[in-house]
Amino acid sequence: MVIEHPDGGTTPVIDASVHIFCKSNKDLRSILREPFKSRGFPDYEMDWYGAPGGEYAPGTEGPDRQYPGSDPELVGKHLFDDGGVDVAVLHPMTRGIMPDRHLGTALAAAHNEMLVTRWLEDNPYAERYRGTIRINPDDIAGSLREIAKYKDHPRVVQLGVPLQSRELYGKPQFWPLWEAAIEANLPVAVHIEVGAGVSAAPTPSGNTRTYEQYVGFMALNYLYHLMNMIAEGVFERMPTLKFVWADGAADLLTPIIWRMDCFGRPHLEQTPWAPKMPSDYLPGHVYFVQGALDGPGDTEFAGEWFGFTGKDNMVMFGSSYPHWQLNKLTVPSSYTAEQRDKLCWRNAAELYGIDVGAGIGAK
Repeated sequence: MVIEHPDGGTTPVIDASVHIFCKSNKDLRSILREPFKSRGFPDYEMDWYGAPGGEYAPGTEGPDRQYPGSDPELVGKHLFDDGGVDVAVLHPMTRGIMPDRHLGTALAAAHNEMLVTRWLEDNPYAERYRGTIRINPDDIAGSLREIAKYKDHPRVVQLGVPLQSRELYGKPQFWPLWEAAIEANLPVAVHIEVGAGVSAAPTPSGNTRTYEQYVGFMALNYLYHLMNMIAEGVFERMPTLKFVWADGAADLLTPIIWRMDCFGRPHLEQTPWAPKMPSDYLPGHVYFVQGALDGPGDTEFAGEWFGFTGKDNMVMFGSSYPHWQLNKLTVPSSYTAEQRDKLCWRNAAELYGIDVGAGIGAK
């Protein structure tokens, strides 16, 4: 399947960010085992920052009003039959970091079981879905068990951790997770978590007042993690580690990394474990999922902007289905055919090892 763009060119499409859910809290509890089945945990909703007009796009609920994004056949119809998508990378939404790390791991494990049994194996669209296994960065041992359980599944293509962590992901306590990801040959996706787990304020200056401010500022946290990983030498130590910042922020990368290069150049001796320029650690390590809310839009300089800092080799399209923005694939007219190819499918195909008919390409 290919999608035709306004100029008549065609490309395959990989949707790199489709959010899936259990049908209800009762449904989630049916997968959980005791002693966690009877425990309290937050709902999926972001209690403090609900989107005006609702969190989810109309028509995405299940046939019996199950939670949006919880019915594999309905999602498949929307994405593949109606939306022109070839392959969808699924990201189960869990509840963030729990005060009890064992409960957090149990919730991640339940969502993994739901992902694999309902989406990757037992539905008419299973061959077109790829999955993200959720792991709990607060529980290294539990996370390693989940990785070992699912790493060889043919449709599992990445690991997933919440953006709202207690600590920055460059710190050494997380290194065993990233080493396990390398051993499993899986990238790590970081995504803003739904629900209200234990998390720091979304900005260094505290909590924002409105949802719009939350959405605008929250993506900055990707850059804090990334800058910390570079400064701690994670990518120098682990040259094959790949991280996907899965909810935007590519538009923030260029000014931040330019600034990091500028101030880092005279002081590289202070980080002998990371001797290169900060921007040198981006290629092959760093990827972003981009929707319609990121970047300058359809402007005459959009293609030039997309090439700054090598972003055109890092960015993948993601719809954020079933969330309210439900990004449509719109490619700025000033992108080159190669840039359009990379955004629509090629970057994701190469990262995840997905074959969508590489002979098609942009025309």
